[in-house]
Amino acid sequence: MLTLIDRLRVADSERALLFRHGSFVRVLGAGRHWIVRALGYRAEKFDLTRPAFTHSLAEFLVKTHPELRNDSFQVFELADRQVGLEFVDGKLVGVVPPATRRIYWRGVHEIRIEVFDLTSDLAVPRDRVAQLGHLRGASTSALAEAVAYTEVPEGHTGLLLVDGRLERLLPAGAHAFWKFDRTLQVKLIDGRTQTVEVSGQEILTKDKVSLRLNLTATYRVADPQRAFTALTDFSDALYKELQFGLREAVGTRTLDDLLANKEALNATIEQQVRARVGGYGIELVAVGVKDIILPGEMKTILNRVVEAEKEAQANLIRRREETAATRSLHNTAKMLEESPILLRLKELEALEKVTQNIDKLTVVGGLDAVLSQLVKLRPETPQ
Repeated sequence: MLTLIDRLRVADSERALLFRHGSFVRVLGAGRHWIVRALGYRAEKFDLTRPAFTHSLAEFLVKTHPELRNDSFQVFELADRQVGLEFVDGKLVGVVPPATRRIYWRGVHEIRIEVFDLTSDLAVPRDRVAQLGHLRGASTSALAEAVAYTEVPEGHTGLLLVDGRLERLLPAGAHAFWKFDRTLQVKLIDGRTQTVEVSGQEILTKDKVSLRLNLTATYRVADPQRAFTALTDFSDALYKELQFGLREAVGTRTLDDLLANKEALNATIEQQVRARVGGYGIELVAVGVKDIILPGEMKTILNRVVEAEKEAQANLIRRREETAATRSLHNTAKMLEESPILLRLKELEALEKVTQNIDKLTVVGGLDAVLSQLVKLRPETPQ
């Protein structure tokens, strides 16, 4: 038997749309309903736990039946330059793109869309960045298309480029920006002190001696915006400036000057390079020449020179010591000649040293005879 009437049960968490001959009639609430199919009626049920109302006639219904906005649906409309964050029961669940109309069922969930004007600021408010970070962990494609999320590490500065143009500087931390109708890119600039090595530089000195030098410099990017806009690669530019400064400083000095005053060489290079790179926003902290490497034949020559200098210094010291010893002997002899008592004491001192090494001593002719035979310190008076 053909049934012309259907019984429709609508649960508390459900709603139904009633149509007759394809035309909308009304919304059916919770309860039991009879649908007379013989008269062209049909019904479609919807689960309110899924609040988004997605139907082919959704746009038509909210336009032609305005009473539905208050009774059954919540309608949110965004302009061309507006973007929204969708909250369900206070939890952020997604991003609503510009020029979008969203329709939700009333009843089970509390729906809220927070609207932002893209013409005023492209940055997502900081109190929403952390929420977007958690949502980003869910890896939704809609979020990836809507929001550019970046983190700037401590000690770095971020440069935000919008459509290839530098927009602003970003401090350390998490940042998010709306991507609609624009291309976003973030460049990271390390603001910490860094080191650059200039190694193996073959340079001729003023006196035509070929040297190989290694140089080390430390620097920091003091003005990231200026360094980025003025230079394509500021580290490469600094390397070249250090290289030129080293060649200029070495080429105007002789080998003896370089070896005698290495600190002056460092100071000259630092002064020259600091003035050149300072205008690019780079602060040169310190410069130092680590190694001055001589060719093999020059090492041999210098070793001979050093050896000769040291030998001359040793000879000079020996001559000074001999002169001092002779002068001392002369002074002693003069004092003994002028003082008989001092002469007597020296004679006794000499006798004491002799007797220390003799076990038995026999004295013949008295002490004066012994002394006269041991040493004769004064010349005899001519007759």
